[in-house]
Amino acid sequence: MSNLICSRILLKLSGEALMGQSDFGIDPGVIARVADEISGLTSAGVQVGLVIGGGNIFRGAGLARSGIDRVSGDHMGMLATVMNSLAMQDSLMKIGVDAKVMSALRMDQVCEYYVRRNALEYLRRGEVVILAAGTGNPYFTTDSAASLRAVEIRAQLMIKATKVNGVYSSDPVSNPDAAFYPRLSYDRVLAEGLQVMDATAIVLCRDNGLPLRIMNINEPGALMRLMQGEQVGSLVDKGE
Repeated sequence: MSNLICSRILLKLSGEALMGQSDFGIDPGVIARVADEISGLTSAGVQVGLVIGGGNIFRGAGLARSGIDRVSGDHMGMLATVMNSLAMQDSLMKIGVDAKVMSALRMDQVCEYYVRRNALEYLRRGEVVILAAGTGNPYFTTDSAASLRAVEIRAQLMIKATKVNGVYSSDPVSNPDAAFYPRLSYDRVLAEGLQVMDATAIVLCRDNGLPLRIMNINEPGALMRLMQGEQVGSLVDKGE
């Protein structure tokens, strides 16, 4: 399709987004719907890299607060992202979309080890590349991993898919008067401590000129409308 705003994206999906209305785990209906949306993008010619968090199963930082060693907790969180990635791969393959799971941790019997040049080749072939296990290092969030991988695969846009419609001055759930920001700069996000992504992720985007779009993954068709130029969610870039 000639009217696409970019040909390669990195989609960051929170683990919590896969829970649906549940308190834990993966809602099969939700993951099937997201897979269908991604299928629409690949059919249109968009190359898709995907990073999925693990918060629906384990959070390393949360485990550390409960007394588990932080490094061990983070490794458990990385394994949770692999579980989510395998589930997404299965959903995509069931609808005829080729997908590779590439992990920052070696687990050859389960998925492929992440090698950048291989990831680039899969993307060029039109396969969805699901990048699991974060950076492979403790103390780094999946937001930071998503920014790093987006830069490495030369994505033209990173999309963080959340449960809200974009960036607000405060939590719109607890504060109905929170102001919506359709566009803001990396530096403003950092200066005001807005809960977009962690600071490391924002700095990586800023220093590499990678635009970031925050949007609601629960809005059907929003990904495709965004790719076709509609102003969906909030844009974080160098600003005006």
